[in-house]
Amino acid sequence: VEIKHGRICQLAFLGNIITRAGLHIPGDIDTAGDSFDSYPNGISAFFGPDSIPTDGKLQIVFFVGFLELFVMKDVTGENEFVGDFRNGLLDFGWDNFDEETKLSKRAIELNNGRAAMMG
Repeated sequence: VEIKHGRICQLAFLGNIITRAGLHIPGDIDTAGDSFDSYPNGISAFFGPDSIPTDGKLQIVFFVGFLELFVMKDVTGENEFVGDFRNGLLDFGWDNFDEETKLSKRAIELNNGRAAMMG
């Protein structure tokens, strides 16, 4: 659970930094013509007068639930460690590292996740 929460927090922290820097996805977020940059950054995007509409929030919740239930799990039974969701598809050279490097990279990910959880 700590690895999963750490990965989510790392993505959230990076997303917060990027949007506060003024970078937004181009185009409209809905069919009414509201652009992605018309909504505020951070927690204000979910709570407040200019927040994302309820339907948009529900879409986010259902998408995350779908990922949690059907995508981000070990479906093949060949995971090497907790949090290994490659499922025989993605490798990015992981199998080429020696055991010491793998352990070091896993420790770095865990520490970066802990730092991101602290905000």
